[in-house]
Amino acid sequence: MKSLLLTAALLIGLAPAAVATEQAPVLSWQDCQDGFQCATAKVPLDYDRPSGAKIDLALIRLPATDPAKRIGSLFVNFGGPGASGVDRLRARGKWEWLFSSELRSRFDVVSWDPRGIGRSATVRCFDSVEEQQQFLNSIPVYPDTAAEEPAFYDGYREFVRRCEEKSGDLLDHVSSANTARDLDLLRKAVGDKKLTYHGISYGTHLGAIYANMFPDKVRALAFDGSLDFIGNATGHGDQGTTVPLDTRQDVPRGVAETFDQFLKLCAAPGANCAFAGGDLKQKWADLVARVTASPVTTPDGRFDRVSLISLVWDALAQPDTWQDTARVLQGVWEAPASLTTASADYVTNRFEGFNAVQCSDSNFPRDPAVYSKYGRSEDQRVPYWGRAVVFDMMACAFWQGRDDDRYTGPWNRWTSAPILFINSRFDPSTPLHGARDGAAEMARTGFLTVEGHGHTSMFVRSACAEKVKREYLFTGVLPVQKTCGVDKSPFA
Repeated sequence: MKSLLLTAALLIGLAPAAVATEQAPVLSWQDCQDGFQCATAKVPLDYDRPSGAKIDLALIRLPATDPAKRIGSLFVNFGGPGASGVDRLRARGKWEWLFSSELRSRFDVVSWDPRGIGRSATVRCFDSVEEQQQFLNSIPVYPDTAAEEPAFYDGYREFVRRCEEKSGDLLDHVSSANTARDLDLLRKAVGDKKLTYHGISYGTHLGAIYANMFPDKVRALAFDGSLDFIGNATGHGDQGTTVPLDTRQDVPRGVAETFDQFLKLCAAPGANCAFAGGDLKQKWADLVARVTASPVTTPDGRFDRVSLISLVWDALAQPDTWQDTARVLQGVWEAPASLTTASADYVTNRFEGFNAVQCSDSNFPRDPAVYSKYGRSEDQRVPYWGRAVVFDMMACAFWQGRDDDRYTGPWNRWTSAPILFINSRFDPSTPLHGARDGAAEMARTGFLTVEGHGHTSMFVRSACAEKVKREYLFTGVLPVQKTCGVDKSPFA
């Protein structure tokens, strides 16, 4: 019987582990303050050896407020990879623009720390928080010049070595395919016949894997800030071994387009923008040139070229922070030159978890010379942002952990229900062009464009989009509506 199942799986393209029928874990929910409940699930470390070692997954849920009208559980992955779903649901589960009271009345909202992350079989690369902080702060966000690249590569080689030393075999089992298998067991554990799911950013990639591994278990999946799934996993054509990941998805264009909107809205009449005044594109260019020549220190920190560009890149995802970012930029503009140093805290395993999952899921160029090449060409193609994006996942060039059961397609299996994609017009992390590519790669999809700026509905507030999303999650029927506005302008 097992051989027949294996043959059938191979004929339709499933990895052998995908056909294993695992018993659902038993969940014992306990109160964990503020209306939330927490539990732990035991799942196989290796789905090819389901009777072998087990690992723990940490879960949290916010029970439906109207049990009589409860539909089931809404599983949420908040993205990353690397972010703690437990912590993020606790912090964001009652945000009305993300999970309205109407939505929470009919679903138990459930999240979890995926394997390798947070409290779930955690990937560790250091012995202590102090060692982690000291080491990670010693590596720049990206090398600003070619002369800095050799030391940057050496830093990541050492980071990978420490991860292998501290986490060992776990690194071979943290792919999103295995997390999708975990998710299916969690679906069974809460008693749902099919999955209702809200995937944010990276969570869309996990959702696409689930939909293609378990196409008959799809009830309603909302993909919020989507990736190009082929581009993320293998690249198109030979890109997987020849082009850095975010470069082949043209994230620099998304960042540049969003930053242009930042400057445009900042300069608009009546905008509450501290950086306003004069030609803002030239002012930005002059500011970058200035901190490149001589770093400056303000009450907000020390800024050189890399830290200034990184600050803005991070902020572009969150329009609620744009006013504060403009204030920081103006402070740097007005500050005298300084060589004072400063450091930042880093106290989670989000960085380690991000690399452990992403390097398992995707193909990457293994030759540092490829990154040096694109560092030069992307700096010319998309000034300020192109070079930064090239080196965004440098650890994966040296990563040794490999999951034989990772998922690389196909992406177009016919699912038991259609899938809704939601993306903002100007997204610096999951650009609209990539989200449209991802939707086109799947079989049954609809698309809602939010006419705003920033990354996903966690940060782009749109009551319209939340209503469209929740009605879809209630019914499983794709909306007729194709666009939504936002609740306010970032500089209002």
